[in-house]
Amino acid sequence: MSTPHFTQFLGLLVLFLAILFVVGPFLGRYMRRAVEEGNFSLTAWGRPIERVLYRVAGVRADAEMGWKQYAIAVLVFNVIGVIAVYALQRVQGLLPLNPQAFGAVSPDSSFNTAISFVTNTNWQGYSGESTMSYLTQMLALTVQNFVSAATGIAVVFALIRGFARHTSATIGNFWVDITRTTLYVLLPLSVITALLLVSQGVIQNFDGYKDANLVTAVEYTQPKVDAAGQPVLDPQGKPVTEAMRTTTQTLAM
Repeated sequence: MSTPHFTQFLGLLVLFLAILFVVGPFLGRYMRRAVEEGNFSLTAWGRPIERVLYRVAGVRADAEMGWKQYAIAVLVFNVIGVIAVYALQRVQGLLPLNPQAFGAVSPDSSFNTAISFVTNTNWQGYSGESTMSYLTQMLALTVQNFVSAATGIAVVFALIRGFARHTSATIGNFWVDITRTTLYVLLPLSVITALLLVSQGVIQNFDGYKDANLVTAVEYTQPKVDAAGQPVLDPQGKPVTEAMRTTTQTLAM
């Protein structure tokens, strides 16, 4: 690593940590009150939405759960999430918002991605822009970016309550925790981040992919495949690669 690059990296790291240490205590206090207090003034705007969501889902917001009931709710919610993410990938070729006409993702990759995003690991064993349609990225992956993170935060709240409530048999309500975490913490943060990105010229729309001309050509190697799309192997069983050169880059919109 060259010295200028290392210096830049170190500067960005220090800046990030400084912002984290300054904002952390305030955000932590806000999160506690947003999730724990039903009459917190800064979340008053979302209470009508909260009530509608509880009514539609049949959730009693005032009914707390024991640890077994809480754990079952977490598991059921995430199992449904895995099924939904898997199914969307498998049928994306039949769904709209797919200008590149991507077909179904393979069963093994779909299952791996579903488990990864529902557990908030977000490990991707594929190239997203050449595999997933806009709809799949929004309804499957982006939704899990929110609710999987909210699940982790909700479980932390439940764990803290379990230690703090020595004589109580309940640790909160999972459905209330995940709703308030998503609505009052993650969504506002995402809106702020989105506005920052828009201010820097980052776009997002539903147009088909565009080809952009590169200033200088890029040379690279890639595995050679046969007519069936399978990797070509040499006599020693190693993948055969071929030299490639490109002067354009395909960009998702």
